[in-house]
Amino acid sequence: MNNTIETILNHRSIRSFTDQLLTAEEIDTLVKSAQAASTSSYVQAYSIIGVSDPEKKRELSVLAGNQPYVEKNGHFFVFCADLYRHQQLAEEKGEHISELLENTEMFMVSLIDAALAAQNMSIAAESMGLGICYIGGIRNELDKVTEVLQTPDHVLPLFGLAVGHPANLSGKKPRLPKQAVYHENTYNVNKDDFRHTMNTYDKTISDYYRERTNGQREETWSDQILNFMKQKPRTYLNDYVKEKGFNKN
Repeated sequence: MNNTIETILNHRSIRSFTDQLLTAEEIDTLVKSAQAASTSSYVQAYSIIGVSDPEKKRELSVLAGNQPYVEKNGHFFVFCADLYRHQQLAEEKGEHISELLENTEMFMVSLIDAALAAQNMSIAAESMGLGICYIGGIRNELDKVTEVLQTPDHVLPLFGLAVGHPANLSGKKPRLPKQAVYHENTYNVNKDDFRHTMNTYDKTISDYYRERTNGQREETWSDQILNFMKQKPRTYLNDYVKEKGFNKN
């Protein structure tokens, strides 16, 4: 096993950082690493907004559900789906491509491009001894996040990435068994296999929480995920995404 794979397999989310800020050189390395990610048809349909202004970080922390590590970290990045530059390029050339940019395929391209870039940055950060935590909470109130970051139409903030020097290391959460996520040639819909896999994993997660909380929590993964799904979070997003010029046709 090489160092790259060891870094990937050792991933855990860090939610407590020291006060040490990232250097300009570290930020540059992380952004270049993100840019090296694969991109669909060379479209590069994403942008990264680095947030260093303490007041903006504080505002984003509140909007993300009062998560302190959004404000207190080495540097905070916001990854955006971005078709704005493509729209501007077309206007400069006298082309009219709004309808093409606003279809579902281009929306998916921009989402995937942003996610690939972010994961490249995450692996690079962890290889440098830094910790990371993805922040989906910025989608709680995207209209206000848009105001803070001053993003135009055809730019959609998707998630944040807090990066910094870990104050402490959290435990690694057990992932689903390989057979739950990897299918050979065809998708496995065998219900007996499904029940066995989920029962085994639920016990693993229940044991993990019990040990981590000294018996205060014994929740299974199935219960946790079903409770999450029932909350119907961020139902406004469908309309807001279209308002920003994405996924309209």
